[in-house]
Amino acid sequence: MFRMKAAVYVEPGRIELTEKPMPAIGPNDALLRITTTTICGTDVHIMKGEYPVKPGLTIGHEPVGIIEELGSNVHGYREGQRVIAGAICPGFTSHACQDGHPAQDGGCHGHGYKPMGGWRFGNTIDGVQAEYALVPDAQANLAPIPDGLTDEQVLMCPDIMSTGFVGAESANIRIGDTVAIFAQGPIGLCATAGARLRGASCIIVVDGIDQRLSISRNMGADITLNFHEVDVISEILRLTGGRGVDAAIEALGTQSTFESALRVLKPGGTLSSLGVYSSDLTIPLNAFCSGLGDHRIVTSLCPGGKERMRRLLDVVSAGRIDTASLVTHRYALDDIVEAYELFAHQRDGVLKVAITP
Repeated sequence: MFRMKAAVYVEPGRIELTEKPMPAIGPNDALLRITTTTICGTDVHIMKGEYPVKPGLTIGHEPVGIIEELGSNVHGYREGQRVIAGAICPGFTSHACQDGHPAQDGGCHGHGYKPMGGWRFGNTIDGVQAEYALVPDAQANLAPIPDGLTDEQVLMCPDIMSTGFVGAESANIRIGDTVAIFAQGPIGLCATAGARLRGASCIIVVDGIDQRLSISRNMGADITLNFHEVDVISEILRLTGGRGVDAAIEALGTQSTFESALRVLKPGGTLSSLGVYSSDLTIPLNAFCSGLGDHRIVTSLCPGGKERMRRLLDVVSAGRIDTASLVTHRYALDDIVEAYELFAHQRDGVLKVAITP
């Protein structure tokens, strides 16, 4: 049996590069030879034991690769074709998917609904930080990469770009809106680009790292605020003449950023939440206007499926966004443990790391 290198979860605090058997595909699957992947913040939560997965599981969920083998039921693709697959790879058979929510393709598990069920790579099945990876329900999830695009140009599409864009889409941004975006990590930066594409006329972004604020201007930000230097809530209210913003996007997952997003929102505005929260949230009574403010609070998980990926690839191909600039560091798969150490500690100005087997 052929074997391959893969990064696996061992125990809290420990990711290890090991060898394991290459995946055996079924009739609805595809085998990808991974050419580039990356590390996500969720992978760091897994490494730390904050999100439980089975020991020995290959992690990672952002694949760019070449089709090595196709299952007998998968048509319209060819071996040797360059493709991506979304981090969320739905089967489109669950009640949630059929009801128009493909990210929630998990159904009911045990004691209740599992909202991360559509996320399979590196969660419920082996992921893509490996030389090869199995793509389930490949007919629904493979998206060909347009000619002329590099791996790094499309590397953000499977997760970061899809998530950031859905934050802007869920915020119901209209042409001429003023939008505030809290946190300018990779997802927040893509939310900034998404707000620009949706037609916002004034995009205010908040972060504590000047380098990220500088990058955000290239992604579409009009005003950048460093929360170490200014009272962000007072400044946003001043900038909007006391009116508040039409939409606020929270892209970090903390009580303080969520609450700040709510406090700068106009009556009738939308708070679009992208953060993954690790503890209970509290909604302040006055910021919530005692429930009388006509506010909308919307959460979103990364949309997947081949049509979503096609649309994102077309946006990149058309030159509407440059996410390759978010790749700040590059490592071979052999050095992925070192890459995790860099990324987990956010050293050396890291935004995203490209991993190449």
